Amino acid sequence: MIVYIDLIFMTNLLIDGSLLWLTGWMRKITMQWWRILLSAVVGALYVMMMFVPQLSFMFTFLIKFGLSLIMLLVAFGFRSLQNYIRNIGSFYIINFAAAGGIIGIHYLLQSSSELWSGIWFTTSGGLSFELKIGFWFIFIVFFIVMIWFKIVQSSRNKLVNRHTYLGEVTVHIGGQSVSCTGLLDTGNQLSDPLTRMPVMIMEVALWEDHLPASWKGKLAEGEADKLVVELGEDEKFAWQDRLRLVPYRGVNRGTAFMLALKPDSVEVVMEGKVTITTRVLVGLDSGILSTERAYRAIIHPDLVQEDSASLEVHHTKSAPVPPI
Repeated sequence: MIVYIDLIFMTNLLIDGSLLWLTGWMRKITMQWWRILLSAVVGALYVMMMFVPQLSFMFTFLIKFGLSLIMLLVAFGFRSLQNYIRNIGSFYIINFAAAGGIIGIHYLLQSSSELWSGIWFTTSGGLSFELKIGFWFIFIVFFIVMIWFKIVQSSRNKLVNRHTYLGEVTVHIGGQSVSCTGLLDTGNQLSDPLTRMPVMIMEVALWEDHLPASWKGKLAEGEADKLVVELGEDEKFAWQDRLRLVPYRGVNRGTAFMLALKPDSVEVVMEGKVTITTRVLVGLDSGILSTERAYRAIIHPDLVQEDSASLEVHHTKSAPVPPI
């Protein structure tokens, strides 16, 4: 049998480097490439020791675990015991995910006859598994599993971060209230150019029971100004004096108008804090703001500013502030 030492060394160097980089990414550590490379070299050199019979004593659990501690020290340093323990946990979670993914995909691609030929029943009633995985299979599948792991972890982080910006929104207009979950968009600077009032956005579907029946399905055409003009005397609309047209510039399109309502008040509850404001407009969007239905409104950042009137949530709920 021919063993290519240089190929084994380079393969382990790439794999160890990938595991360390993913650990640093998962722990949000500022990484230095030379430290990651040096730590990966230490791990790759350890694998080379298996070809030296005199060093077989080094392939024990304590030596392996100790080597992983040294690799993490070299790669990320020692800031505190708590931080170091978290690095160890993340490093082994990623290792187990990679190993489990390789074995899982290997058995998934095997036929039933190949699978049973690798299982032995012992005389004591136990099972023995014979595992044979090709070198290139491990090398290719490893990076597929790691990319997959990173994509899943990134999606989870985005979901967690997004939930920290979610709040409950309640809009009060003329004795009517509409509530939904809203997403705080710190980049939203939409405001009425005349009154400088901030504009929060809600899905028009939440307001269909309160809007004229003739408007149903027409807001999607993007001609809100025509709807206001065509609102005749034969169709009474109680909130006609609350209608506003807010100009905005959409992506890859010119200036358009968004239909908005002037509410009595808007109440936003985020992280246990209630913010009530009357100086706001509610823009109506004809589409779906979140395909996952996680939120149905976009909260303007001015509505949750520290200088806004805010109250801590108590057992009794504050009444809406009357319009000014």
